[in-house]
Amino acid sequence: MTADSLLQRWLVRLVAVRPGEMRALLWSFAYFFCLLAGYYVLRPLRDEMGIAGGVRNLQWLFTATFLVMLAAVPIFGAVVARLPRQRFIPLVYHFFVVNLALFWLLLTFDVAKLTVARVFFVWISVFNLFAVSVFWSFMADVYASEQGKRLFGFIAAGGSAGALLGPILTVALVGALGPVNLLIVAALLLELAVLCARGLERAAPKKDDAISSDAPARSAVAAIAAKPEVAMGGSWLAGFMLVLRSPYLAGIALWVLLLSMAGTFLYFQQANVVAAASDDPAVRTRIFASIDLAVGILTLLIQGVVTGRVIARFGTGPAAAFLPLIFALGFAALAMNPALLVVLSFQALQRTANFAVSNPAREVLFTVVAREEKYKAKYVIDGVVFRGADAISGWAFAALRSAGMELTMIAMVTVPVALGWLVLALGLGRMQERRTQAQSIADAATH
Repeated sequence: MTADSLLQRWLVRLVAVRPGEMRALLWSFAYFFCLLAGYYVLRPLRDEMGIAGGVRNLQWLFTATFLVMLAAVPIFGAVVARLPRQRFIPLVYHFFVVNLALFWLLLTFDVAKLTVARVFFVWISVFNLFAVSVFWSFMADVYASEQGKRLFGFIAAGGSAGALLGPILTVALVGALGPVNLLIVAALLLELAVLCARGLERAAPKKDDAISSDAPARSAVAAIAAKPEVAMGGSWLAGFMLVLRSPYLAGIALWVLLLSMAGTFLYFQQANVVAAASDDPAVRTRIFASIDLAVGILTLLIQGVVTGRVIARFGTGPAAAFLPLIFALGFAALAMNPALLVVLSFQALQRTANFAVSNPAREVLFTVVAREEKYKAKYVIDGVVFRGADAISGWAFAALRSAGMELTMIAMVTVPVALGWLVLALGLGRMQERRTQAQSIADAATH
């Protein structure tokens, strides 16, 4: 028995992978693994630099992130309109690697350290959304809705494995290399992600091959409405109009807005509590890396085996609603006891729920939209909407604190918002199912 057949038999026990999907699945897993490993090497540095720049300045950093994202999305839209997918995806990651090299030079030679720390915080917040959104747009382009329900959990587990490796590398190497040299480690991991993306392009079968196959499920790329080597064209501002015209995309945008608001409120509470707990940057970096490590372990255990079966069994809506439920319960717990252990446990649980269940479910929502919407509208939602909500939520949190509102009361008023978010998730799931059925009928009529 060959190694490939042994691997397939092992994977079939974990995930409902079908013939013709194995190579694309493994390249997708490796791609996300390298991407998030690189990001999670950087994430503890971002959180430490956010505190180094001043907790009271966090709302300014969130606002700056939104403004940079607002400027970057139209530029990205223009690139997507003019370049085919196999060119613009590597271009995005190479651009970020060049950025990391510049930050390494500035930090190594101690140039305007405080300013660079603040710029780095903004940059990595933009990098995170663009890099991950590029990945999931690619996945929504490669896999059909039915495949996404089965396979996205396992693919997301690749990211979780990378998210586990990243903080391990940070904890293990920060003492020997120093925080600045970790930027080189992250850059190497991003270049590996590019190699995996190219491998996925080669592994994914062509649409015509998939349509003629007798396999029970469509193979990768069967859902693409246009050949991947052709640029999409269209306006550089098309993403904004696509969101405004579609109630379905607007609903996803609202889901993301509420995610951002809840996450920002929790992040600010975490920053206040951790800043009060220690004045040592190394201790704070290790605290943040430890949270990332715990999230990585929990998420990987769930995603590899459970997520795909949960989404396939209960549907996209209930899976997307799991995260709002965790936020409602977590903020209720914080309202009763805003201690360090409660904040860190809540942060670990909500991030696990997001990465393990709700985020793969949210990405399935994009498998039933047009190809232009998968790229242009998705970046507006993941970028402008998410970071805009970050900025608004940051100022709202600062205003509530300035007005004398305690952390417990802020947590309490967030609970009903999380419950409304839960209802929205269930509604989006029903809309996705209707679109999937309509798409299946249209495909059957065509072929």
